[in-house]
Amino acid sequence: MKNIKQFLSDNDQFAKHAGIELLEAAEGYAKVKMVIEDYHLNGAKTVHGGAIFTLADFAFAVASNSHGRIAMGINASIAYMKAVDTGVLFAEAREVSLNHKLGHYVVNITDEQNALVAMFQGTVYRKKEEW
Repeated sequence: MKNIKQFLSDNDQFAKHAGIELLEAAEGYAKVKMVIEDYHLNGAKTVHGGAIFTLADFAFAVASNSHGRIAMGINASIAYMKAVDTGVLFAEAREVSLNHKLGHYVVNITDEQNALVAMFQGTVYRKKEEW
């Protein structure tokens, strides 16, 4: 687990570029955060949907790869509940189901007041190869 956590934190260049920090990781679980910067904002001066998706996707990646096998996303969707323009966002991924080939995850994205900003759902294909 520690190796996967360190590997993803060190090597996911897009998450690093977006300013995402891994806070917690356990089997089937991850929590990450992103401090909102000007470059996260869209033309309407709210956090860009792609930035929120990226935050959720990184939590999804950590949680789904936490079992030691390479897990690759095959489906993901997101629903946005609230616009945000400042502060810190958190994404918390939880495993819903897992079998030898597929894993299903739900990620809640919240603000500093724990208000729901978005909900992400994703499915991974679990390869036979281990990390």
